[in-house]
Amino acid sequence: MYTSARIIYFNMSKRKQVYIYALILLGLVGVPVAVFAEEAAEGGHGGFGMTFLWIAVILIAAKLSSLVEKFGQPSVLGELVMGVILGNLVLIGIDLFEPIKHDSIIEFLAELGVVILLFQIGLESNIKEMKKVGVNAFLVAMIGVVLPFVLGTYIVGPWLLPGLDSTAYLFLGASLTATSVGITARVFQELKKLQIREAQIVLGAAVIDDVLGLIILAVVSAIATGGAVTAGVIGVITAKAILFLVGAIVLGQLAAPFLSKYLAKIQAGVGMKFTLAIAFALLFAWGASEIGLAAIVGAFAAGLVLDPVHFRYFKDAKVVRDVKKALKDADAQDKVVSEVSKAIEEHAHRHIEDLIEPVSFFLVPIFFVFTGMAVNLETMFDPKILGVALAITVVAVFGKVLAGVAAGKVNKVLVGFGMVPRGEVGLIFAAIGKGLGVVSDEVFSIIVIMVILTTLMTPPILVALLKRQK
Repeated sequence: MYTSARIIYFNMSKRKQVYIYALILLGLVGVPVAVFAEEAAEGGHGGFGMTFLWIAVILIAAKLSSLVEKFGQPSVLGELVMGVILGNLVLIGIDLFEPIKHDSIIEFLAELGVVILLFQIGLESNIKEMKKVGVNAFLVAMIGVVLPFVLGTYIVGPWLLPGLDSTAYLFLGASLTATSVGITARVFQELKKLQIREAQIVLGAAVIDDVLGLIILAVVSAIATGGAVTAGVIGVITAKAILFLVGAIVLGQLAAPFLSKYLAKIQAGVGMKFTLAIAFALLFAWGASEIGLAAIVGAFAAGLVLDPVHFRYFKDAKVVRDVKKALKDADAQDKVVSEVSKAIEEHAHRHIEDLIEPVSFFLVPIFFVFTGMAVNLETMFDPKILGVALAITVVAVFGKVLAGVAAGKVNKVLVGFGMVPRGEVGLIFAAIGKGLGVVSDEVFSIIVIMVILTTLMTPPILVALLKRQK
């Protein structure tokens, strides 16, 4: 019977196989959730039990969303879409997953997930390579911030939404300046394209973009609260951001070898090696958040700082040690031995990336699913709001894509679209404006729709551009 079932399965079309996967995984998610939620409603469970269940649901849902890879799309798109679906089932009367949105532990894990992701991206990037694209990255960031801000604040905003307070237009323009580097970086990472020049420009520009966005947000918020905005205030904010980035990288490179050497004397095993890497990422993330920058900027800087040479005092992974030991007694002239030696040396250098990867498998999908769940599709039901939002989205895309012209002798369109997604950064800008009382529900909904569209459209477009470039 088992053999017959296998034959039937493998003779099915790929689409039917996908449906079977979906039904199995939906069963794995749906049945336990329904049973557990019913018991919880009756008071049968307390403590962290429900949180454990929700984490399991998110992880299984994220794997279910990997079905998009069968259609040539990156898993990050599937995770975002899965989050949007789970977060909006309430619109059809299914409120089973609503508690996830308000679970502070899951929110924390999501934030930790994006910190780990940007730390990974930093580890796989190279300071020397980023220096080579420094000027281009700066120009891309400048155009990608200034152009959308001017268009949103002074042209499209007043034209499509006449009669609003000038501060509302400022926040609308500010929300268009943001770039969510996590989404673009994940696409480059999945396609193993982080080392290409375009990816380095996008990553460098996104960090600069975050600094410029911080300055704009601080100035606009000061105007909204009636505070005086002077050149001195702007200068202090700018100096803090630049000093942190430069200081973190310089001090980090000086401190890493020293810490590595002395920690290895205490214990040279994999556990200490892992602890040093994670502690670096979290300390840098804390430092960035303390001065008002996004924590992900600090995590990215930590990844840039740490190189394989900083871990030379620690033991290699056991498999690397075993293979090296076996090769030591082999004929050094043997071509196979030479090739194996080269291959195993690469794995020895990538050991930190390999240690961090399982952590990212756990935390990063939580971030993207949770981000998707924050999207409220109900805002799309008002035709007027939807129409204005679509026009604002066109401006948002145009402003970033046009910034690609400053990328130099590379694929300018690829760089431009790499800067398009607004993600959680755009939502933060909008939320601050709403909290200050200067962004109305209507404007907030428009910004949310713009964020949804720019976030969801970018991964498939990037995949298409990268495949075409290949």
